[in-house]
Amino acid sequence: MKRSFVALGAALVLAACGAPETPEGQTIELSAEVLAVAAPGQNINTARVESDGCYWVLHRGPVETTYIPLLTGEGRMICTRPQS
Repeated sequence: MKRSFVALGAALVLAACGAPETPEGQTIELSAEVLAVAAPGQNINTARVESDGCYWVLHRGPVETTYIPLLTGEGRMICTRPQS
């Protein structure tokens, strides 16, 4: 139950944050709030905000290199605004 409240609080904090003032698609520095909820093992140095308002990071796989969503420890996408 406590984890639910923490996750809800983190979601509200992230939803309240405006999108960074970096043009879409450019690499940005992540805020402390985003870093606190981001799952480990993601390439946060390549983070950027896409047109959907969510953070995406570069993933270099064995077959291809592509941007994938930045996820929380629970596997949810981290976004700058609520998703519809």
